[in-house]
Amino acid sequence: MPGKDDRPLPGRQEQDDVTSDLVRLMPRDLVFTMRFLGESQNLLQRHFQGFMEAEMAAAGITEETHPMIHAFIERHALLMRDFVFSGVALTRQFRIEEVERLIGDSTSLLRVDIWDQLRGHIAMAERQFRSQVPGLPQVLSGWAAPAERPPDDH
Repeated sequence: MPGKDDRPLPGRQEQDDVTSDLVRLMPRDLVFTMRFLGESQNLLQRHFQGFMEAEMAAAGITEETHPMIHAFIERHALLMRDFVFSGVALTRQFRIEEVERLIGDSTSLLRVDIWDQLRGHIAMAERQFRSQVPGLPQVLSGWAAPAERPPDDH
């Protein structure tokens, strides 16, 4: 059941309403996760490529027997890498209070920065959509209900 804190304040712009509501929900809904970048991604991907090549060669599957196997290995190594990094990221999540405590942000400047970024990105997404509205009828014509045909007199 919504409480008085769940309603937008009167006189606020719609973007401010949703932005402020998102920031209000941050203690419950916002988590920070780890993300491996750069050389770490390449290192783990190369590991899985080498692992797969060795396992497949032991099973008699090589570039000589399967000339396109390299593309298969590369694609699956990417999937395996992403699986590992996603799993690790999901097990290491931090709430905003924990991050604020860790960085010594006692004045909630992080929340203000996030509010500003949310508001800017929401406004950008809305502007982008508005710019596409004139072309939507043509894009969505395939989704329109079929026109009714007059009944046959036969």
